[in-house]
Amino acid sequence: MVINKTLSRKMRQLKGKVKETRKQRKERKLENLTIQNQIKTIVLPVLGVFALLIVAFVYLKTRPPPVMA
Repeated sequence: MVINKTLSRKMRQLKGKVKETRKQRKERKLENLTIQNQIKTIVLPVLGVFALLIVAFVYLKTRPPPVMA
């Protein structure tokens, strides 16, 4: 029973913010740069394609029907 009680307790959290080392800060900045580059190269073109598809769909659906002579 004693083992179960000790396992069920949560570990104590230290108060305050954990300091970041130079290496961790450099890695975080590099990760942010790669994410920004991915946004420019992947996300924006995909959103552009979706916008063009929506515009084309609306254009095709709102054209008047052809006139039969």
